[in-house]
Amino acid sequence: MTPSEDTADVPGLVRVLAADGSLAPTPAAEPYLALIDALTDADLEQFYRDMVVIRAFDRQATNLQRQGQLALWPPSHGQEAAQVGSVRATRPQDHVFPSYREHAVARVRGVDPIDIIRVMRGLTHGGWDPFDPGNGNTHIYTLVLGSQTLHATGVGMGLVFDGRCGTGDPDRDEAVIVYYGDGASSQGDVHEAMVFAASYRTPEVFFLQNNQWAISVPVSTQSRSPLHKRGEGYGMPSIPVDGNDVLASYAVTKVALDQARAGAGPRAIEAQTYRMGAHTTSDDPTKYRTSAEEESWIRRDPIARMHAYLRGRGASDAFFADVEAEGQAVADDARIRTGELGGLDRDAMFAHVYSEPHPLVDEQREWLAAYEASFEEGTP
Repeated sequence: MTPSEDTADVPGLVRVLAADGSLAPTPAAEPYLALIDALTDADLEQFYRDMVVIRAFDRQATNLQRQGQLALWPPSHGQEAAQVGSVRATRPQDHVFPSYREHAVARVRGVDPIDIIRVMRGLTHGGWDPFDPGNGNTHIYTLVLGSQTLHATGVGMGLVFDGRCGTGDPDRDEAVIVYYGDGASSQGDVHEAMVFAASYRTPEVFFLQNNQWAISVPVSTQSRSPLHKRGEGYGMPSIPVDGNDVLASYAVTKVALDQARAGAGPRAIEAQTYRMGAHTTSDDPTKYRTSAEEESWIRRDPIARMHAYLRGRGASDAFFADVEAEGQAVADDARIRTGELGGLDRDAMFAHVYSEPHPLVDEQREWLAAYEASFEEGTP
């Protein structure tokens, strides 16, 4: 599939909401409609709130990078429905492995957005403690493409060995969900992770966000067949879903996680979405994308789609105003707290490199101190 083609052309695609926000389930969505019918107005409004607030934060973070406050920022604009729908399908005991663009996922699970800012400002190697209950078992971002799939499969294997899945107790059984992109799907790490996941029947969901571009390489070049078929090649059920439809993303992921948690083995989901912004703030997508292509995806915007759906259900002006206000408040808070973060002590880069003191690290620390001292006035 080329980036400009409609996702409706994908065989077996699960979609509930059309681009205009109307209910228009595809045949593949039929088995999931009961789950969606069970959602309350509060659930649906929470989906919308999550998407709007994280977009406001994402826009603010992009501006902060442009102002020199961050070293880098990977925008998530356009991928909110895939992230919000899938993460809202998780349970508190589940383990979540993001890549580096899953800002909505991290926030919904409890991570303070300023901790993401700290990573992109270069103030921390990790950002947050994944073992802190307040962070919802959310493991840290990784910029090494695909490596998080190995980490997720390792945890999934541990759950199998420890008997923490497939016991028949849905409130205690655990699952793993790992996020990666279409570019990362070509990395060897992803395929190795799938081999072990299938072999050990890990309680794991591989959630691929196909945003159509691996930096400047289109998905049509990356793969000659739909990406979800790669999961099928390893013997795991694999489902394509409209990633700009938050309802479809939620329902498909919930079923997959429930099955994995119950001991049925790993599942793969390919969410068809679009990266509306640049790959990162160091990228210029106008060099390789057309405005016509971007316009075609703007018409499928996930937030506009859900806005129209909620309007049709009778959501009030007061609700939408409240959501916008919350988004602005979160964005303002990110800007203010970023300005308060300050810099980093020079010696911090040498901490936690090894678990024990290391002579090479000590040597490098001493060299840097001497080098910086050589610039002091009066130093020969």
